[in-house]
Amino acid sequence: MAIVKSKLLKQLANNYPNFLKKDLEKFTDIILNEIKQALKRGDRVELRGFGMFSTNIQKARISRNPKTCLLYTSPSPRD
Repeated sequence: MAIVKSKLLKQLANNYPNFLKKDLEKFTDIILNEIKQALKRGDRVELRGFGMFSTNIQKARISRNPKTCLLYTSPSPRD
């Protein structure tokens, strides 16, 4: 299930009508930026009752072209 930021803001505005929409938008921007920064650092992010986010670093590996059967080294996606 994908969550679009605009739908999240609408739901928050409906649940908390006493907050201004621009304040709710700033609030969600801060939270999403903190999640992004934590994932960039390699930390695991857990939102209780919602889900858990983490990154997985893939190692470089040896691949084979199925058409020509030639072997080559696939770099790590982060390189």
